[in-house]
Amino acid sequence: MRFYTVQECERWLSDRNRQKPDLVSDIHVEHVNHPAEPHRIFYMAHWIAEQLTYRRPTLLWMTEWGIWGSSENWHLYYKLRQSDGDHQLLQESPGHLFLEHEAEDLASFLQIAMLNGWGGYVLSEANYVNAFFSHDEYIDFFAQHLENLTVVREGWAGNRLDRE
Repeated sequence: MRFYTVQECERWLSDRNRQKPDLVSDIHVEHVNHPAEPHRIFYMAHWIAEQLTYRRPTLLWMTEWGIWGSSENWHLYYKLRQSDGDHQLLQESPGHLFLEHEAEDLASFLQIAMLNGWGGYVLSEANYVNAFFSHDEYIDFFAQHLENLTVVREGWAGNRLDRE
């Protein structure tokens, strides 16, 4: 795993001729609310890390934090980050690049981010489905091709997660 600055995250996207998915016109979106029970966030984060990455490098880019103040578990986040040998602050390097074999790490960081009420992007190098998770407790899944969102619809409907 590597930690990226905002500029490095932007370069990662531009090197792949991409932009943040919510800035792309004519893109398909599937909106999913976070589950009502916090323990189900574990399942949601693991599902995303396993189903949407296609075992390709994936950038987890935090763009929202500090909104809920004292309810955020900064200690846990930084201990997890330090376990990978990094001592930077989130605002210094909000990007987390996970290699194809690091799906469990991606799931753990995503779970902590969602439980902390943070927001950001899950951007897979495969680029079949990407996501924006919000501090407002929802995830928007984006795909250039509508059929790529089938896995999202089937995954959430089959597990009775909350949806609007």
